[in-house]
Amino acid sequence: MKKIALSLLLAMPMLAHAAGADRLKEFFEKTSAMRAQFEQVVTDNRGQKVQEVSGTMQLLRPGKFRWDYNKPYQQEIVGDGERIWLYDPELNQVTVRNMSQAIGSSPAALLAGSKEVEKNFTLENLPSKDKLEWVLARPNDRDSGFDEVRLGFGKNGLEQMQMQDSYGNTTSILFSRLERNPRLDAQGFMFKPPAGADIVGE
Repeated sequence: MKKIALSLLLAMPMLAHAAGADRLKEFFEKTSAMRAQFEQVVTDNRGQKVQEVSGTMQLLRPGKFRWDYNKPYQQEIVGDGERIWLYDPELNQVTVRNMSQAIGSSPAALLAGSKEVEKNFTLENLPSKDKLEWVLARPNDRDSGFDEVRLGFGKNGLEQMQMQDSYGNTTSILFSRLERNPRLDAQGFMFKPPAGADIVGE
C-alpha cells in the first residue's frame, strides 16, 4: 500500500496547452517556488478506494521538491536537484535514485520544471470542468509507469491532479492552501539519511 504513495513521487506536475499552454508558460515564467497541503486518494481499477493519505508539499525550482506524508503514516520524498530520496521511518529505510533517470518521462518531470515537457509528454486540452481548466499529459515513454496525468488549474494555480497508472489505479490529489513563490530555504530540500537507516539504490 505504501508503495503506491511512494510511486506518487514520480508524481507532481504543473501545467499545459492553449488554455493550458498559457498556464504552462506562466508557471515557468512566474513560479519559482510553491507550497501547499494535499489530500491524496488512490482507487483501483474497480473504483474501490485502496488508500487515503495527506500531507504537505514544497517546490523550489529548478529541480528541488519535497512531499511530507503526515497521515495516516509518515513518509518523506525529497528531490535535492541531483537525487530523489524516499524515506520510510517505520522501516527505517531510504531509497535513493538519480533524478535524471527517475523523472525523465514521469509526472515529476513537470514538477521539477523541465522545459522540455513536450519532448517527454503529449499534451491535450480537455473541456473545463468544476471551474477548472484541465490538461491531459501522456508520457511518451511507455515504461514511465503512468498512462496519463490530468491537471486541473483554477484561480490559485494547480488545484487538482489525477494520474492513471499501468495497472488501472487512479491517484487523485487535491491541493489546498496553495502559496505561490513563498520564501523557502534551500536547506529544506537537502536530505541526510538517519543514522542506522538501510539505504537502497544508487
